[in-house]
Amino acid sequence: MDGLKDRMKHSVQLRLSIWLSLVILVAALVAGLVAFLATFDEAHELQDDVLRQVAALFDRHHLPIPQSGEQRPASGLAQDARLRVRVLPAAAPAPGATAPFEAGLPRNLSEGIQTVGIGHKTYRVLVKTMGSGERIAVAQETAVRDEIARDSALSSLMPLLILVPVLLALVAALVGKIFRPIAQLSAEVDRRREQDLHPIGPQPLPTEVRPFVLAINRLLQRIGQSMQAQQRFVADAAHELRSPLTALSLQAERLAEADMSNPARERLAKLRSGIERSRMLLDQLLTLARAQAVSPEPGTLIQVAQVYRCVLEDLMPLAQTKGIDIGVLGDARLQVPAEEIDLIAIVRNLVDNAIRYTPLGGRVDLSATQTPGAVLLEVEDNGPGIPEAERVRVLDPFYRLLGSAEIGSGLGLSIAKTITERLGGSIRLADAVHSRHGLRVSVSLPAVRGQR
Repeated sequence: MDGLKDRMKHSVQLRLSIWLSLVILVAALVAGLVAFLATFDEAHELQDDVLRQVAALFDRHHLPIPQSGEQRPASGLAQDARLRVRVLPAAAPAPGATAPFEAGLPRNLSEGIQTVGIGHKTYRVLVKTMGSGERIAVAQETAVRDEIARDSALSSLMPLLILVPVLLALVAALVGKIFRPIAQLSAEVDRRREQDLHPIGPQPLPTEVRPFVLAINRLLQRIGQSMQAQQRFVADAAHELRSPLTALSLQAERLAEADMSNPARERLAKLRSGIERSRMLLDQLLTLARAQAVSPEPGTLIQVAQVYRCVLEDLMPLAQTKGIDIGVLGDARLQVPAEEIDLIAIVRNLVDNAIRYTPLGGRVDLSATQTPGAVLLEVEDNGPGIPEAERVRVLDPFYRLLGSAEIGSGLGLSIAKTITERLGGSIRLADAVHSRHGLRVSVSLPAVRGQR
């Protein structure tokens, strides 16, 4: 019950349906009561007319009238209505004699219709003087009259009883149809990615909802402008820092050529390592800023083999330094509808992470396979892997596992995730398949329609 109250409190559609249903039920109840009473009274009036018609029938056609004490029916008259037609006696019955029906009627009954009590029963009696001078009484038991009237009144309620459920079903269907555009709008907004900020398109929405939709569009526009300003700031800041870092790197290289003591060279090496780390961070910030920018859907087809070749040519010196064997498995000739720079950024960050965290003499495998409606790109290594509890967190920007001795900024997996989702794909981290330990990163991207 509490759940229904909460739903009614927060659901306009449910409140509207319930109130309309209650109004229909109350209106149907009042209409049914009025119809029942009206039909009941009308049935009584019709039965009074029947009494008049029976009396007129006996008078006009001179039908034989049962005499006092006779128990036979009145010449086959509507026995279903249980009518009694008798000649009123002129004198009172003798004391102690059996009193038939007509004997219980008062002798001073006036002409017309009246209600008379005889014993424990009540009758509706019509008294009429015939052309022959005789007075007859046409009577009907009130219990019979009430039963006939009640049956007629209940029969009049049948159309209403059928109509009420139909009206309730129509109300539910119509309310659902009225609110369907709002539900569709809610589903469309809910399906959007966090960076999909284009305005809500014109839809056949109710007039009451349109100001709300316009307000949402204005809010989306302000959020988009704010995000673009932030992205421009990150990109501009990273770009502006590139020049001094490049100058510092050149000066450090020239300083390395000068004669200096061993402690000075060790400090210079640390300085050059810090400069290199800062340069990599700036490059990743620029890539992340670009990945977070909203762009139209890519229309070019990029071959996976071309992307793998470009990335391996770039990172092969780092792999050779650590003696890591890099291989490509599966069908790398598959094509993906994307921009080449986006695919290169995804694969490069994944392979770079794999090489950095794989021990000396390890192995890194790249693969591309076709799945229903998608192309699956996978990078697997036999390094230490990532605990399952941390696999969601490592996709956040700047998050790094504790105890890692490798130099990094925690942006590589975040960049891959951001670009993948912008392309309409998904990324998943799991245990390695071809070794007892390690990490397998799977990137699922929409495939070319009809590709096998």
